Amino acid sequence: MTSFIEVQNAEMVFTTRKGRFHALREINLQIERGEFITLIGHSGCGKSTLLNLIAGLLTPSSGVLLCDNREIAAPGPERAVVFQNHSLLPWLTCYENVHLGVERVFGASESKEQLKERTQAALALVGMSHAIAKRPHEISGGMKQRVGIARALAMEPKVLLMDEPFGALDALTRAHLQDELLKIVARTRSTVVMVTHDVDEAVLLSDRVVMMTNGPAATIGEILTVDLARPRLRVELAEDPAYVHYRKEVLDFLYTRHGHVEREAA
Repeated sequence: MTSFIEVQNAEMVFTTRKGRFHALREINLQIERGEFITLIGHSGCGKSTLLNLIAGLLTPSSGVLLCDNREIAAPGPERAVVFQNHSLLPWLTCYENVHLGVERVFGASESKEQLKERTQAALALVGMSHAIAKRPHEISGGMKQRVGIARALAMEPKVLLMDEPFGALDALTRAHLQDELLKIVARTRSTVVMVTHDVDEAVLLSDRVVMMTNGPAATIGEILTVDLARPRLRVELAEDPAYVHYRKEVLDFLYTRHGHVEREAA
């Protein structure tokens, strides 16, 4: 039985002014439907490159990627991406930003009223119904990111791809949105692949943490299965021995087994 997403022997080599740069090598990864996967590693380890390959924004130099038994050759509405920068259009309201994506995906098959209901439901899902008529400059960074997530979810993607979506937010806002994301994923049962630098975020959210070796020619070093019951409450997990163990495993990988590059640079 095949997995929902499969990365088979993927390599990524970029041609630059200074020559060829081997970003990723021998990437093999299987993701099941409904799984929450985080990609973690030091800067330059190819996390975002791997996410962009799954999104279809990049084509691998060799190897193949599959989603639902179809080769990933280009971006598609079944794979929605949420970037660290919210990427909202500043001249449109929150409603219009979400509706734009909804209309693109469902405009040919649904009525205007159905499109409106779908847009409003997505904004309600992320708690942004109150800001439906506001433009991006009128709301906070955390709210902008909520709208970006709403736009992605409104398209009912099979896969939600997130590239450090909370990285630019303050700690309290980030924690709140992490908790909201856990609730949203529980309701939608989305398959999620998320890039993060945050060890606590990775353990809190994930079913599995994919740990990348240092670049260049980075690959998957280890995969940690996080066997913590859901729903997960961060306050309760803070002193949970299993949570502490998983957190230590990731830290050991990053700073003991694959921290030599940082020490040498220092």
